[in-house]
Amino acid sequence: MAESPDSPRVLSFLEARILGVLIEKEKTTPDTYPLTLNSLTAGCNQKSARDPVISVAESEVQAALEDLRSRVLVLETYGASGRVLRYAQNFGRVYGLPAASVALLATLALRGEQTVSELRANSERLYRFDDSSSVEAYLEELAGRSSSALVIRLPRQAGSREHRWAHLLCGAASHADVEEQTGLVERVARLELEVAELRTALKVLLGQPGELADRGDKPQHGG
Repeated sequence: MAESPDSPRVLSFLEARILGVLIEKEKTTPDTYPLTLNSLTAGCNQKSARDPVISVAESEVQAALEDLRSRVLVLETYGASGRVLRYAQNFGRVYGLPAASVALLATLALRGEQTVSELRANSERLYRFDDSSSVEAYLEELAGRSSSALVIRLPRQAGSREHRWAHLLCGAASHADVEEQTGLVERVARLELEVAELRTALKVLLGQPGELADRGDKPQHGG
């Protein structure tokens, strides 16, 4: 049964990686798409343009494909040859997403958390965005889905000029933990700064009576 775009089921990490590979290869290597199991596994284990880099067996990919196929996220075909089973993605149709959003989610699934600038550069072969504001607009739309946000904007890290974005295809728990930990670090840093300022102010206040006393103890030289 197809999933509801309003409340899609959570994917496993490998399922998200498989969909990302299929979306990517459909655009970058159309001559060999749909992919065979062997090609799909190689795409999952690819060392370039992947974060994290993984090593999975064909049997693991096959098991994940079965689940994706049962949810109509992946379709089977024998292609033109009619001899070798191949796999195509049906992600955008099931989730009800435009091509731009599909490209962003695939890039996040393949490369992990990224800034708007990184996403625009890394997704260029999948979809050409006019500018960074266009990327951000699609991200905001994905984040603002009423009951099923598909991306999250992470807190800006110290020294970073841009926020990073992450997909929520595999659930929100891990990113919620990151957000909570980052927020805690920021709060501790603010408190440490406030404590340092208070210490400085206290030293000034405590130093004033001593300075006055010192001045009062000095002998008076009359005329």
